Amino acid sequence: MAFCFSFSSCNSINFLLISIALSLLITEPTITQAATYGSVVKFRASSWKYAHATFYGDETARETMGGACGYGNLFDSGYGTNTAALSTTLFNKGYACGTCFQMKCVNSKWCYGGSPSITVTATNLCPPNWYQDSNNGGWCNPPRTHFDLAKPAFMKFAQWKAGIVPVTYRRVPCAKPGGLRFKFQGNGYWLLVYVMNVAGGGDISNMWVKGSKSGKWISMSHNWGASYQAFAVLGGQALSFRVQSYSTKEIVTASYVAPANWYTGMTYKAKSWENFH
Repeated sequence: MAFCFSFSSCNSINFLLISIALSLLITEPTITQAATYGSVVKFRASSWKYAHATFYGDETARETMGGACGYGNLFDSGYGTNTAALSTTLFNKGYACGTCFQMKCVNSKWCYGGSPSITVTATNLCPPNWYQDSNNGGWCNPPRTHFDLAKPAFMKFAQWKAGIVPVTYRRVPCAKPGGLRFKFQGNGYWLLVYVMNVAGGGDISNMWVKGSKSGKWISMSHNWGASYQAFAVLGGQALSFRVQSYSTKEIVTASYVAPANWYTGMTYKAKSWENFH
């Protein structure tokens, strides 16, 4: 509580408090707007932590195609073989799809000399195996943090004969050239969109769509993995999207991504600068 020793000092203090309050009311919306729509928010690497890694599939990585994130053919969607399936604890109900991790094999005779690091993108879920002990086969059982890598990725830092190796890992920014990519599924009354090639944190938490005729942003709900859906008639309109990062809360607007004659089964690319950082 502030105390006044004279009438004049009391008036001065009141004037100062009113001035500060007014300045806050004026500047707060501007700060909020900049933080969500105009500013550039860079995703920073996290600290190093410990986990374990295994691999699935063979050298061709055929078994890693598709997956719980819905990216489909990982070669066509740009992810290749440097990918990982995450344990439930890391997968975060699909919100971890697209996140990138740097890791090194440690404290094992199977690690390659020089401790080479690899960087992988999360494209799948490693489900629990409750019939196996968490320390003997049930590697992805909660609350374990575990990475099940594509075999070609695993072979870059350890001998595949190991089966499982301890690793040190950290979240890192995703280096994805070009803009966001949107793969369309659904029908004329239900648009399902898979968001790919997400840079920065790699993850998304919210999404909106706007048709060129309606001119209104429609909130899309999370379906599963990296897909979002809108129950609306959007045919015959050029479509724009707003995508929000799960990690940094930054929002990127991709304008007129799809032409008015868009159709499902196609992947549409945003402009090269319409991506996270």
